[in-house]
Amino acid sequence: MIPKLSEVSPIQAKYLAFIERIKASGFQGDTNPDYANRVVLATDNSIYQVLPQGVLYPKTVADIQLLTRTSNEPEFHDIVLSPRGGGTGTNGQSLTDGLVVDLSKHMNQILEINAEQGWARVQTGVVKDQLNRAAAEHGLFFAPELSTSNRATIGGMINTDASGQGSVMYGKTRDHVLELDTVLLDGEKLHTHAIDDSTLSEIQSGSDYAAHIHRVVDSIQKQHHSQIEATFPELNRCLTGYDLAHIRDAGGRFNLNNILCGSEGTLGFIVEAKVNLVKIPTYAALVNIRYDSFEASLRHAKQLLAVRPTSIETVDSKVLELAKNDIIWNTVAEFFPQQSGEDTQGINLVEYTGDSEEDVLARVKVLTEALDELAQQGGSTQGYTVAFGHSNVNKIWAMRKKSVGLLGNVQGEKRPIPFVEDTAVPPENLADYIMEFRAVLDSYGVTYGMFGHVDAGVLHVRPALDLKDESQEPMIRAITDKVVALTQKYDGLLWGEHGKGVRSEYAPAFFGDLYPVIQQVKGAFDPRNQLNPGKIATPFELGAELLKIDEVSLRGQFDRQIPLRNQEQFKEGLYCNGNGACYNFDPHDAMCPSWKGTRERIHSPKGRASLMREWLRGMSAQGVDTTKASHETKHTSFARSFIPRLRNTLSKRKGEYDFSHEVYDSMAGCLACKSCVGQCPIKVDVPEFRAKFLELYYSRYLRPMRDYFVGALEYMMPTMASAPKAYNWLITNKVTNRIMSKVMGLEDSPKLSEHNLKREMSRRGIRLATPFAIESLSPKDRKRAVIIIQDAFTSYFETELVLDTMELLSRLGFQAYLAPYMPNGKPLHVHGFLRSFEKTAKKNLDMLQNLSFYGIPLVGIDPSMTLTYRSEYAKTFGRSRPIPKVQLLQEWLAKQETHLEKQALTPTSETFHMLAHCTEKTNAAPSIKDWQHVYDLLGLSLTVENVGCCGMAGTYGHESRNKSTSETIYNLSWKEKVNDPSLQDKLVATGYSCRCQVKRFDQTQIKHPCQVLLEHVKADRA
Repeated sequence: MIPKLSEVSPIQAKYLAFIERIKASGFQGDTNPDYANRVVLATDNSIYQVLPQGVLYPKTVADIQLLTRTSNEPEFHDIVLSPRGGGTGTNGQSLTDGLVVDLSKHMNQILEINAEQGWARVQTGVVKDQLNRAAAEHGLFFAPELSTSNRATIGGMINTDASGQGSVMYGKTRDHVLELDTVLLDGEKLHTHAIDDSTLSEIQSGSDYAAHIHRVVDSIQKQHHSQIEATFPELNRCLTGYDLAHIRDAGGRFNLNNILCGSEGTLGFIVEAKVNLVKIPTYAALVNIRYDSFEASLRHAKQLLAVRPTSIETVDSKVLELAKNDIIWNTVAEFFPQQSGEDTQGINLVEYTGDSEEDVLARVKVLTEALDELAQQGGSTQGYTVAFGHSNVNKIWAMRKKSVGLLGNVQGEKRPIPFVEDTAVPPENLADYIMEFRAVLDSYGVTYGMFGHVDAGVLHVRPALDLKDESQEPMIRAITDKVVALTQKYDGLLWGEHGKGVRSEYAPAFFGDLYPVIQQVKGAFDPRNQLNPGKIATPFELGAELLKIDEVSLRGQFDRQIPLRNQEQFKEGLYCNGNGACYNFDPHDAMCPSWKGTRERIHSPKGRASLMREWLRGMSAQGVDTTKASHETKHTSFARSFIPRLRNTLSKRKGEYDFSHEVYDSMAGCLACKSCVGQCPIKVDVPEFRAKFLELYYSRYLRPMRDYFVGALEYMMPTMASAPKAYNWLITNKVTNRIMSKVMGLEDSPKLSEHNLKREMSRRGIRLATPFAIESLSPKDRKRAVIIIQDAFTSYFETELVLDTMELLSRLGFQAYLAPYMPNGKPLHVHGFLRSFEKTAKKNLDMLQNLSFYGIPLVGIDPSMTLTYRSEYAKTFGRSRPIPKVQLLQEWLAKQETHLEKQALTPTSETFHMLAHCTEKTNAAPSIKDWQHVYDLLGLSLTVENVGCCGMAGTYGHESRNKSTSETIYNLSWKEKVNDPSLQDKLVATGYSCRCQVKRFDQTQIKHPCQVLLEHVKADRA
């Protein structure tokens, strides 16, 4: 039995008092001083980990004004407030030991889009892709392009003055900011935009914070103009934060926005922004060039710039190889062919955009002709492909965007990490600079991956270190110092586009005599150093110091407190690097439905991984060997453990604190859809470590009755199916439903099918897969034979689907057999019954191995249950036992091309629309195209609709505690498709749980893809 974790880092009394004061004063947002929220917000996308005192989620501008005004009260003058957006920063910008103020949860509304004038007004919690989706309806977009665009907020972009791909043409975020609303430390809201001297004088005549700020900044510009001009390098990326070089714009107008952009929350809370939108280019093309060395790709960039592209991005071989093992490769493989004898070491992606197709094609032709000529001369290029159209171009950019995350998915303990991440030098110096950079890294014997924007002279470099190894920690300082000197040698900046954060330590070295001037700016806005202190600058008068790269606590320092045995057991979560891909805002994307449904960071893969790390650290501190504890749990009888668990459960109900409860609440919110496994670049597997955690959690506390019912469901179904009418009456009875909800925590249980599978098999001549039946097959029939593996949900809740599948296969000329029913064990694994799961899986494997002996394909119908064999079974048994290959139905059918082409139906103009299952889309991505291929072979048309999760995921949606979130998730994307009049009677869905959810919330029955095929086969051959 695991111990309780009651000793956690407490909140300082002054912060508790501050939180209570704002609540009493009318704060409308969420206040989260709980340890779980603090732990989850203690990390971002950097190497650092800093535990905050609490997390605040303001709902309105008035909430933020209340925070700042309260901080002005004398007793709260040392309260630290740090704004946070998407939390994607690589330099610890949003980390604080004070209060995190997260604007992304509630303050995320697009307030206005003026298409005619080309601008949008947004709250700063709006995500970039969210804004662009809305702007696209008007043919516009917000230009600065980021790899984290699906979770980076506009506020975060402004606060880091973010830029990325295409910045040579479109510039940085600052270039697109028209107006800002910022809440200053005195609680007043400051509205800023470019102003003339008359307006400036009027503002300066006041006596408030705003007047003082304008006087100080104006004075700096006038007094230090020449020095500023001489200090700042002429770079595309120029300076991020307190940009003294642009206090006045090209027209001579005073613009405080250029000070606020890149200020990382150190000057105020930017709550609203009016931003410029630009026209989406009508045409796009991307030339993908392969090189035999990375240096060759860098040196070729100068020539490529001469052919006037929109942007040039580069990726090295390490990133490319990692991409090949990711779900993303399925969408881009055709553009990166592997020729015999080639060893591609680098690629350049050269983009052309425009409103004239002829112009784009002509520019592409100039480049491709030059490349052809270079190839004839025996140059270093290995070949190229061209992607035409936004659809194809965006697929490749999606792969490039994933580069950051992919680098974290290398094998071993050394992982590429950001600490010399985004240096910028003049593009003409880049190749020489990178060669010296590589020499520095090589001298330390570290491996690394590189990618970036060669057109802007920015390259992202991530050396691989294992910071759990204390001896490797000093390399952060040693390498950084050398890179700083190297960057200065090549007239560059240490901070190209990701902001300064903890690396602000080097600001004085780069700014020299101007650093005290920057301190004056900080002092004017934040005289007491309360706003995200230690970043960019400190008030000159206070003598406070900047943070230092080797004095801020590192994640590795916490992780090394976890023994290797415990690390290994929960490795599915310990490699999360904080890149935040799971914070994807897109409601039509499958990634982490619980995050989308709650907007709570504890209900995300990153959040759950963070909590698991901290929980393991706590257990390790108490001397717990979690592997041993798991073994003991599996071999301890229910009776022996009941009394201690009952006692602990009663203590829990009385309010006894245990951090394990907070971890449990986070894990309980997981749908176990496994989208994280397929889409997270690091392959964080929440369902796997969740199951291990639940096993140990319930060694201390009693399980709810619901878990036992769900876990035993596969075993009970054959008995329940013998009297389906009685069962169905029971579960649809209102009184029974209320009792089930209150006592069991389950509701809206699906009805059993009234078709009896055994009886129907006999009546329809469906053959059971027995050794005798298979051995009696002729060699000719054996080639066309297939065995359908049953699962509990389709066999007993959708018996008609099993029968239809068997009939379809028979009508298509296959010898279809149905395997005997055996529990799969998936529900047991989901709920952490790992001992029972292992026993169940062993019995099922015995049957599957006996069937696989005959070499006949094994095929499953339901995606989630079928993919269990590739995931949970494989992880449970490892190499100790072979796992027979069980294919998804469409995977097997798609391989029967020759046979199916002979079965082609009369062509029809009708198009069907598929809503795919989350696990299938993200863990067997190529199989989605397989359905389309099968339909095409048979003369039908199938389109895959872009939807996220349906919100059911096995029995998750039937648990009373989850019903509201389940419906919220369903409404995000599925409801719109299901109720679209143009899609009526044309929708198909591959997942049992998905069809069940549609029936539950929209009283609509959606067919399985094979049922539509059967209808057309029968009609065609009638």
